[in-house]
Amino acid sequence: MSTPTGTFTEPAPSALLLLGRGVDLASERGVECVGALPEPGDPTLVARARAARAALGDRAFVLGHHYQRDEVIVFADVTGDSLKLAREAAARPDAEFVVFCGVHFMAESADILTADTQQVVLPDLAAGCSMADMAAIDQVEDAWDVLVDAGVAQDTVPVTYMNSTAAIKAFTGRHGGTVCTSSNAHVALRWAFDKVGGVDGRGKVLFMPDQHLGRNTAVTRLGLSLDDCVVFDPRKPGGGVTAQQLRDARMILWRGHCSVHGRFSVRNVTDVRAAVPGVTVLVHPECTHEVVTAADMVGSTEYIIQALDAAEPGSSWAIGTELNLVRRLAAQHPELTVHYLDSTVCFCSTMNRIDLPHLVWALESLVEGRVPNRIVVDPDDAHWARVALDQMLALPGI
Repeated sequence: MSTPTGTFTEPAPSALLLLGRGVDLASERGVECVGALPEPGDPTLVARARAARAALGDRAFVLGHHYQRDEVIVFADVTGDSLKLAREAAARPDAEFVVFCGVHFMAESADILTADTQQVVLPDLAAGCSMADMAAIDQVEDAWDVLVDAGVAQDTVPVTYMNSTAAIKAFTGRHGGTVCTSSNAHVALRWAFDKVGGVDGRGKVLFMPDQHLGRNTAVTRLGLSLDDCVVFDPRKPGGGVTAQQLRDARMILWRGHCSVHGRFSVRNVTDVRAAVPGVTVLVHPECTHEVVTAADMVGSTEYIIQALDAAEPGSSWAIGTELNLVRRLAAQHPELTVHYLDSTVCFCSTMNRIDLPHLVWALESLVEGRVPNRIVVDPDDAHWARVALDQMLALPGI
């Protein structure tokens, strides 16, 4: 049974074990650290983190993604979604160390956008992203060959979500595309279509790796239809689609998804509406199209935060995004009733790997003159990924 806490009802914990494939997530320490990792129960952890952070001063800049644990977020100099953190990383050239409390692809982007004199540190190298892993560079290059054979590559602009590897971002840069986040996907798609005749033309976008964000943005923000979308499955010969399907499509969607947002269902929406009269259902655009259609509001992480900041006191909300953020928003807004859209716990299990022991270990290592878990992108990949990232940062209205 879930236990009410103020205006927030904590979901049942069973899904944690499902996400961990039968392993207690608290025991998943990721890769081995070079040195002694503090015990999670060490009562001095907070004091040690404060002391290390103070000793580093302006030499270190700590970035914290919204999905991080509260115990980590409290030590972040800046919190935000991937777009905001990408900007912040690029805007701090004086920081010797950028400690990125997020996942691997975010740290890669920080390394690409920061100066060569700066060093990016990821407290746990096992903090990855299952969505980013769904698009490997060799698969994407093979997919482009399929588009060439179908005669559509010259009319196709690649757009990759921030949740992708540096190699995929570099591929996008080499082929004249751009990166996007959930905050600016509609602007990025419009920019891409404008390069090949506009939204009303016949040009195409290859959108990677999250099919749901691409579909939802194209249909709900740009006015395309579901029939304009085709899913390219890299595990099937030719992507599982015919050359004619590729020629007819406007949105070629990579078969990838978010393991967290993909859990939310239309039944979750129906159940919360029945249980909470007048509730506003607000979901992230990485959810399936059916869930997005059933919701009242759809938006990025920053949009969700802003919506609750502006909400009418006494109103009820059901939020479909990562649990750490929803729980934090509920605590920040006691004047609202905030529900988690799913009935069971759903943390981002890889983001959740960065905990206080890993952060303390990373900060203390820097104080002692060691640079742990440095993220360094291949120079050629870094160049072309920077082209794509700079294009994103230059998009109109961003």
